[in-house]
Amino acid sequence: MTNNHRLNQYRVLWIFVFFDLPATTKKDRKQHARFRKNLQQDGFSMLQFSIYIRHSSSRENAKVHIRRVKRFLPPKGEVILFTLTDKQFGMMELFNGVNEADLPPTPQQLELF
Repeated sequence: MTNNHRLNQYRVLWIFVFFDLPATTKKDRKQHARFRKNLQQDGFSMLQFSIYIRHSSSRENAKVHIRRVKRFLPPKGEVILFTLTDKQFGMMELFNGVNEADLPPTPQQLELF
């Protein structure tokens, strides 16, 4: 497999995790915090407070991380998982107030698993 094929912007994916979890009781808040910590430990970065993203070098690699997230889903609340190609992600527009903001940088790390 050539390096061009490996880094094709239609092959590289971004995994998004959107969540709306209850925080009414101490137990709910603890589960919410644990879910966010688990996302961070699996390499997800916060895009907004309840939106986390992770770069994935291939569809197969994305499936691994999606399965991990499914294993630590909290018992209550809503969680949405979906993927975008790197090409689609690059077309996203972010704004901070009325000012356009930069997209998060694409990680340049080698993934070994």
